[in-house]
Amino acid sequence: MKSVYLDHAASTPVHPEVAERMMNVMTSQYGNASSVHAFGREAKKIVNGARDRIASLLGCHSDELVFTAGGTESDNLAVLGLLEPLGVEGRHVITSAVEHHAVLHTCHELERRGCQVTYVPVDSTGRVSVEDIADAIQDNTVLVTIMYGNNEVGTVQPIAEIGELCRSRGIVFHTDAVQALGSEAINCRELPVDMWSFSAHKINGPQGVGALVVRRGLSVSPRLFGGLQEKKRRAGTENMAGIAGFAAAVEWAVQNMETRIQHYRELRSTLLDGLRQEIGENSFVINGNPEHYLPHILNISFPGANTETMLMNLDMEGIAAASGSACTSGSLEISHVLRAMKLSDPVLRSAIRFSFGLGNTTQEMEYTAQKIGTILNRLRK
Repeated sequence: MKSVYLDHAASTPVHPEVAERMMNVMTSQYGNASSVHAFGREAKKIVNGARDRIASLLGCHSDELVFTAGGTESDNLAVLGLLEPLGVEGRHVITSAVEHHAVLHTCHELERRGCQVTYVPVDSTGRVSVEDIADAIQDNTVLVTIMYGNNEVGTVQPIAEIGELCRSRGIVFHTDAVQALGSEAINCRELPVDMWSFSAHKINGPQGVGALVVRRGLSVSPRLFGGLQEKKRRAGTENMAGIAGFAAAVEWAVQNMETRIQHYRELRSTLLDGLRQEIGENSFVINGNPEHYLPHILNISFPGANTETMLMNLDMEGIAAASGSACTSGSLEISHVLRAMKLSDPVLRSAIRFSFGLGNTTQEMEYTAQKIGTILNRLRK
């Protein structure tokens, strides 16, 4: 039986070059980057070298880059780190109904503390309207946080337009760009975004390391207290090997982006063509925006089938897919993203996310389409 991994939006395999760089660090360096002796200075050199390299590839200044434990911490640091120094009570934040739970649950916590939060709706493709955001702005609005590309359906938001609106109103704009890095050309200086969240394990880097880019002149209060690391913005000994691996992953993702995007589009087309041949054009529905989407994420519904049953049968055939965000994959609840898109019940209850990445081939897509056809025929009988 083949083994086909189509859940790269949840986590990706570590690239061999990333693993090699991490191993070199782990077997040759063990100093603490905060120590002043030679071992510590060498560790500091590795951390700052990685910071400089990532900053140059993302188009930001080195001192704007804060290393974190991943996308969730970056989102929390951005939202809570901005709001708490201002005073949460009486402030207003705007976000969307389809954000990752790292943002949504943080906004729920803000509401618990007396902050007002507006959750702007999305259309049937999962895209927000800039006009809706403009209409939601109040005199006490201090932050807009909208994800760059959705982790469940792949829809890319109008980030530049939202950023321009926020700049014109003097409002801070944060974007969770965890899924977009490596699939979208990102330059932090060129887009009017004040804070960016990133994560290494979505781009073939290690789990447990990420970054928040904070524009110069903007300050965030720390979520962790202890040492003075990361310019007092994130206490704790730096994950030296993880950070080195993160830098290698960003290098590989950015330098090979065009080739990867082309490959993802080929995988997507092959899978869809295979499904049309196996089950017919009218037997499945593509969820998301047909023009503005991340090429590595494809969300498909099979009306008449059941998501959990389909995933179980796919797993039995060696195919790993998902029902939505990995953070809620153990829940039987229907995705909040799909609900916000107001899809019909048969579409809601049969949605599956296929996400592509390192190691996937067109032959695997053909195999997956064939197995989906076999499974659906068996279930419908």
